[in-house]
Amino acid sequence: MILDDSKTPFRKQEAFPITHWSEDDKPREKLMLKGKSVLSDAELIAILIGSGSRNESAVDLSKRILGSVDYNLNALGKLSIAQLMNFKGIGEAKAISIIAAAELGRRRKNEDIVEPTKITSSKAVFEVMQPIIGELQHEEFWVLYLNNSNKILFKTQLSKGGLTGTVVDTRIVFKIALEQNATSIILSHNHPSGKLQPSEADIQITKKIKSAGQQLDIPVLDHIIITERGYYSFADEGIF
Repeated sequence: MILDDSKTPFRKQEAFPITHWSEDDKPREKLMLKGKSVLSDAELIAILIGSGSRNESAVDLSKRILGSVDYNLNALGKLSIAQLMNFKGIGEAKAISIIAAAELGRRRKNEDIVEPTKITSSKAVFEVMQPIIGELQHEEFWVLYLNNSNKILFKTQLSKGGLTGTVVDTRIVFKIALEQNATSIILSHNHPSGKLQPSEADIQITKKIKSAGQQLDIPVLDHIIITERGYYSFADEGIF
């Protein structure tokens, strides 16, 4: 027997927990799969608060909060902890998370945009890295990740060692390169001894990483050895 839905008794709709949504509809998963820009304001707030209440999902609760300020994020940022806690499902911790996020957004808006450093020579790498690793008493291996204009997208320490060496995992070097959408990389490490000449191990790891970069079409442009007072460039010395 086919029932006419219009004649069945009305039942209160139960909340559908986020955990039961498809991967595309879960805010966290949606951000990971599609990027932050595709999320609505409500979905971003839902990530902050994590959960709603028994009868309301985190997204629906976020929509209700936004609706109370006419969906204006500036107005949302002016709400107090007490005002946010008036919404069922928002406790002190969730209210603080919303306020903290709004404050970060306000501070970001007020800060100047920093133009990424453009690498034009081995000396430019030295000027970036010497203040970071030039005077250390142990070795550190860093990678600079560049865009197609040779501007630094990201730089990070890959490993930290002792007085005479450090270990580098090539897989991690290029995992980060892919995550950062880098089109090329520059290697850099320091010699606490002050000796500028590369060791045989330095040469071998450079060749290994360069070979991997060629396979992935992410070229290694240079490897710079840094000391307190000077530097050694593999590219300048023709080792590449």
